[in-house]
Amino acid sequence: MKGPLLVANTRSSALATNALSGIMLLFLSGWILSGLDASGKWLLAVGTPLILLAWVRYFVHFVLIASLLYPKHKFKYFKSNSLKFQLLRALTMLMATLLFFTTLSYLPQAEATSIIFLAPLMILAASPWLLGEAPRLSRWVAALIAFIGVLIVIRPSSGLDPTGVIFGLITAVAFASQHIMTRRVAIDHAFTTLIWSGLAGTLVLSALLPFVWSQAIEILVTMRVLDMFILVSIGITGAFGHLIQIQAYRLAPASVLAPFIYMQIIAAATIGWLIWGDFPDTTTWLGIGVICASGAGIGWYEWHNQAAKSSPA
Repeated sequence: MKGPLLVANTRSSALATNALSGIMLLFLSGWILSGLDASGKWLLAVGTPLILLAWVRYFVHFVLIASLLYPKHKFKYFKSNSLKFQLLRALTMLMATLLFFTTLSYLPQAEATSIIFLAPLMILAASPWLLGEAPRLSRWVAALIAFIGVLIVIRPSSGLDPTGVIFGLITAVAFASQHIMTRRVAIDHAFTTLIWSGLAGTLVLSALLPFVWSQAIEILVTMRVLDMFILVSIGITGAFGHLIQIQAYRLAPASVLAPFIYMQIIAAATIGWLIWGDFPDTTTWLGIGVICASGAGIGWYEWHNQAAKSSPA
């Protein structure tokens, strides 16, 4: 018979292993999703219409997720307890996707990614009004520090396209709205959210596709094999990137993972450098560091406070 201490140590070891696995999966998802972003930037640069690009991304995403789930679960995960908010979230996510791809067409990937990482801190700062949570000075300070970091990144001497900067800031607001909608649909299974995101996005973009059809056909018939491969891959990387991210949050609490989500900026910078030779200068890295430190710091601070409150006196 196992003693209480052995059981406690075994449970603590399992939790630590799960947390480490969750961090590693989150890190992997960040690289995959950065690959998706880079693919979108590449395809826009060769003239692919934005609507076609987004349609392929959502259509392949939906087909992959549905084909994985349907054989065993049939239509189980199509049933939502909050369909209204699922649709709102899906539309918000679609808008964020279109805005971010547009941002990437103007800005280097690292800078564009760092700007949109204002989104999590926007939510924390506005949570008393948007989510009914208790106001916390620490969150407002973290959001202010992150915004200072963004100002360093987009400073006038950075050479960034002002149009891209504006789109980036709007994208951050869109992503913040998407995250808020994600909380609204938390009563549904994560696979339900994935299914409806792909389905709603596919339907909306299918209605818009005829407006760019002639341009799309012109591009598709002249596409190189590499470009066609990248086009198809964006749906695959989008689907599996989000699946891996979901698994990360199943293994480890969001409070543990929060500081590590900012590693995606490093992935974006590395991929941008390898493909386009875009490497942020020292001052830009300072701004990125301020954003990461602010997000990781408030994540650690809230996790530490939560742990202290839940521990026995």
